[in-house]
Amino acid sequence: MSKITREDALNYHSNGRAGKIEVIPTKPHSTQRDLSLAYSPGVAEPCLAIKDDPEDAYKYTAKGNLVAVMSNGTAVLGLGDIGALQGKPVMEGKGLLFKIFADVDVFDIEIDRKEIDAFIEVAKAIAPTFGGINLEDIKAPECFEIEERLKKELDIPVFHDDQHGTAIISSAGLLNALELVNKKIGKLKVVVNGAGASAISCTELYITLGVKKENVLMLDSRGVLNTRRSGLNKYKQKFVRETEADTLEDAMKNADVFLGLSVADVLTPEMLKSMARDPIVFAMANPNPEISYEKAIAARKDIIFATGRSDYPNQVNNVLGFPFIFRGALDVRATSINEKMKIAAVNALAKLTKEDVPEVVNKAYKVENLHFSRDYIIPKPLDPRLIYHVAPAVAMAAMESGVARSSIKDWDTYKESLKERMGIENRLIQEVRMKAQQNPKRLVFSEAANFKMLKAVQTIVQEKIANPVLLGDKQLIKQMIKDYHLELEEVEIIDQTDPQVKVIREKYARKLYKMRQRKGMTYEDALRQMFLSNHFGMMMVAEGDADAFLSGFSSKYADVIRPAIQIAGTNNIQNHVAGMYIVHTKKGPYFFADTTVNVQPGPRTLVNTALRVAEQVEHFNIEPVIAVVSYSNFGAIKGASSIRSREAVEILHKEHPELIVDGEMQMNYALNTELRNQKFPFSKLGNKKVNTIIFPNLSSGNIAYKMMQEIGESRVSGPILLGIGKPIHILQMESDVREIVDMAAFAVVDAQFRG
Repeated sequence: MSKITREDALNYHSNGRAGKIEVIPTKPHSTQRDLSLAYSPGVAEPCLAIKDDPEDAYKYTAKGNLVAVMSNGTAVLGLGDIGALQGKPVMEGKGLLFKIFADVDVFDIEIDRKEIDAFIEVAKAIAPTFGGINLEDIKAPECFEIEERLKKELDIPVFHDDQHGTAIISSAGLLNALELVNKKIGKLKVVVNGAGASAISCTELYITLGVKKENVLMLDSRGVLNTRRSGLNKYKQKFVRETEADTLEDAMKNADVFLGLSVADVLTPEMLKSMARDPIVFAMANPNPEISYEKAIAARKDIIFATGRSDYPNQVNNVLGFPFIFRGALDVRATSINEKMKIAAVNALAKLTKEDVPEVVNKAYKVENLHFSRDYIIPKPLDPRLIYHVAPAVAMAAMESGVARSSIKDWDTYKESLKERMGIENRLIQEVRMKAQQNPKRLVFSEAANFKMLKAVQTIVQEKIANPVLLGDKQLIKQMIKDYHLELEEVEIIDQTDPQVKVIREKYARKLYKMRQRKGMTYEDALRQMFLSNHFGMMMVAEGDADAFLSGFSSKYADVIRPAIQIAGTNNIQNHVAGMYIVHTKKGPYFFADTTVNVQPGPRTLVNTALRVAEQVEHFNIEPVIAVVSYSNFGAIKGASSIRSREAVEILHKEHPELIVDGEMQMNYALNTELRNQKFPFSKLGNKKVNTIIFPNLSSGNIAYKMMQEIGESRVSGPILLGIGKPIHILQMESDVREIVDMAAFAVVDAQFRG
């Protein structure tokens, strides 16, 4: 990560709208009626309903998704006691993290009171506004009493993230590290350097998980908390030990675990060398650790090392916890966040680390293939799976421990709602994947000797979307599977150049020659083509030796579609082929065509494209509502493109009156139902929401979907090849893993339908 300068940071916070957060209305507010409903007189009704039943506040207000981030600025990050107002940028930042990671709304509350009673009085007075309270940057020992009292006196979750966040994340890392080094938690010798809020909370949670209290040595700035020390507060006194150790150097001898929540550079290489085998070192001083990563790795080759920094492996980052812990707690209206909920979060994080890592995470951190290892003992903060692994675990623990006021009955539906809430998965994609899983088909991948393809195939196998067949150099593919630690040992691999495949090659060549002999192809030509993975794989599908085929990752679209048409032909009397992209937006999916095949289509070609797309959209159990778009509205401008579109609509209205289709029209009228009804009330589209767009030429369709992908921040699936005689599909060049998995699911569902 490049160095962040003071100027960079100040510009980030000041450019445009000052600060990092804003309030966005969630209800319509454009008319006088909307305003009357939002405020007077309409607002009186929910007020009266809440008067009758206070629980209705969760129904009629934002309380259920609103958290207060409260601080008095006495322990701000690494800056110390700088004051409430001065800490506001941090609290706004916390609000930003809540929102982007878990869609939790936040008001940051800076309380200018250092006295415990005064702070608690303010917090209690404003608590009715919120569904939960996140205490932040309050110094020890005051933070302990503030949290303890608020938890007892309020009926909403109160969570001091500085204490428990680090404890939860590092505990997950500790459990996984112990598994890697084969050590028992009950036998660990643990050294804790630091005796503030985070250190004490981490230690207490480690003990809950099985660390023996008598095996912990804790140090503050004056040394080991031993029986020779005096003047210790009640929180430190819990960790006083009968020991000869006084210094960190003394404590580190034969230690299994070092937990640092103190200051930079207090740990030396010599101290690391005095530790037991396979030492686990969590050096989490902010912003610089107790020992640098480079020194630690140089001192001990067998070390498992974690810090709070993002530029080294194993970052212990609280954002792995608090957004999802509150998400789960809010979703069951928990009255508190208890030990069972925290342990549930620990176990969910530890378990997630051992699952296959999505390509989007690898790309974000610029690594090839993250996998459970000494350099990966906790998930990465940008892992999109966190919300639907951690939040459900916390919610379930709240229900099981009796602090939930509402319950979740269908956990699969809840997890899907979390994905949808964060825009992680589109419902249509989920439905296609689920349908593929019901009857997986034999799917051929012709460009298998590639990491992304193999990574996608691993996901496809794990999710039971298809039964993959990999085409290519068998030894190379097996070596890549081994090098990248992929779980694909049982997947079938066919090398079409292998002498053992000669009989099949010749069989396919004879079939292809018979199909193409009057198109200029010789048997020798056909035999040569069977050494090519695309041609061989397509023949597998054509001959029924496989159900579907996927290619195009490293091939030009034209180089794949040409043999596809030659080998598979078309499945419609018009002999028409077109390409469609699905554009996934917050308003639902849109189907764009033609985006890949027909460069300058005539009216009849546009008609055929519309028919093929409508058929495909119906396969998704969606009613196609089709707009044939142009630069003109219903003949307003005469031009070759608009005339072709208009003539296509006339044919569709005459020959296919059952279709909901109209045009030619400009894109804004196609997408804006209200505007369209005002200007063109005669349109056959009526009040229907358009979901299918037929473009007047390849150029406009291609440009449109790519603009939606880049500027509109929409997810795009495709291209889906329409009209081809067999389930043959083509990827975008250099597709990412998720796109490959999606297209595999589409190919399987296509094979199911044809079957």
